[in-house]
Amino acid sequence: METQIKTGGVLLAEPFMLDPNFKRSVVLLCDHSEEEGTVGFILNKPLEMPLNELVADFPEFEAQVYYGGPVSTNTIHYVHNAGDILDESIEVGRGVYWGGDFAKLKFLITSQLIRPENIRFFVGYSGWSPGQLADEMVYKSWIPAEMDSNYLFKSKPYSLWSQIMYNKGQLYSVIAQMPDDVCLN
Repeated sequence: METQIKTGGVLLAEPFMLDPNFKRSVVLLCDHSEEEGTVGFILNKPLEMPLNELVADFPEFEAQVYYGGPVSTNTIHYVHNAGDILDESIEVGRGVYWGGDFAKLKFLITSQLIRPENIRFFVGYSGWSPGQLADEMVYKSWIPAEMDSNYLFKSKPYSLWSQIMYNKGQLYSVIAQMPDDVCLN
């Protein structure tokens, strides 16, 4: 059975995608509808930027910041597993939440109720207008996969694409072993 594109799923960039924004990327889909389009965040492109330099008046917090995608790179977004205590969070999958009340987020961080292992911050996001992602799927630019919260909170970002590809099994486990630069093969 082929995995469908849906909120809470992930998209794996096909192995030969040349777009540097998405090469070997894993995108968590946080909102997907045929009428409104799609919003997601790249899970495996960490940035060397301290959060406190990006967000003014933010508590001291040692959380990793990621490149979420090429859209609105002047914005900060967050995905977490604290939806039961962070008001206005949107559940996108089992144990995975998007956004929430920013003032309360700062309070929960200061109170140490949200720790770095509970949240990921993203600069920008990945977005598709209505029909655009469906068109890209026709050209096999993306491989849909099921999301597991461990991918977000426990996996190493640099091996995540290969890990999820391998977990899909069959032909995908062979693709997972392909080097990033096929000239090295």
